[in-house]
Amino acid sequence: MRPELDAALALCRDIKSAAPGQTVVFTVHELKRPARNAAELMALAGGLQAAGIQLELLTGPLTGVYDPNGLGAMLFAVLAVSAQLDRDYIRDKTLEGQHAAAARGHHGGRPKVIDDDMLTLAQALRAKGIPIPEIAAKLKITTGKNAGRAPSVASLYRALADAGQCSISPDTSG
Repeated sequence: MRPELDAALALCRDIKSAAPGQTVVFTVHELKRPARNAAELMALAGGLQAAGIQLELLTGPLTGVYDPNGLGAMLFAVLAVSAQLDRDYIRDKTLEGQHAAAARGHHGGRPKVIDDDMLTLAQALRAKGIPIPEIAAKLKITTGKNAGRAPSVASLYRALADAGQCSISPDTSG
């Protein structure tokens, strides 16, 4: 779902229908921006051409208004496939980097709010029958921007569930 792209295309079509004799140009920064793959890009270019809307590229090898006739169509198709290959290469390298980092013990995302000591205390208090909201209020976050504050009840439920200690859905009854 790309609501901004859809809105821009709808605006181009509205302008073209309101002023059929006027030239309407759909301008994008580079070839790979308006579509996720070569087939989608070719379909978009064909749809714009059928609606009488010109496609303009601001950067890249096809800078300027795209001409769908003759060699322009062939070059556009080759460059569309090239853009898709470039995007796929970047995605593959990014995933490789994430897997390599995970193998070294570096996982992305936010750090856990509830550390092992807090979890041990929470488990002991839970075993004594203390309600989860009261346990959360007794705990204090030790690092990060929320240091010194109590973790949320939802965070505590998640931590206990991850540890296999809690299968109760979060609510205020404990």
